[in-house]
Amino acid sequence: MSRAGEARLWLAQRISAGILGVAVVVHLGTIIYAAHVGFSAAAIISRLHDNLLFATFYFVFVAAAAVHAPIGLRAVIAEMTAWRGRSLNVAAVAFALLLFALGAHAVLLLTAGV
Repeated sequence: MSRAGEARLWLAQRISAGILGVAVVVHLGTIIYAAHVGFSAAAIISRLHDNLLFATFYFVFVAAAAVHAPIGLRAVIAEMTAWRGRSLNVAAVAFALLLFALGAHAVLLLTAGV
């Protein structure tokens, strides 16, 4: 990959890290609040159902994770093995798409009741 391409990946990972940092704090805060108040799993799921705010938040969370993790994994693999080039990039993109698909499916199940 070109230097410019590597720089774009570096920037994408840093931006996604910032989003993930905020998202994790909000997510954990929500969990702590729900546990403190004593919400049951059923109560939590009913609050998420058809909630556009939660759906949007968790789609952003999923998208940030789907960008961040494969870039980091690609870097670790390239550093620790001889695997480089196009096949590694394709594998990283495939992993990103899989993460996004699984995460988006979970968000849809919780917020849209699909």
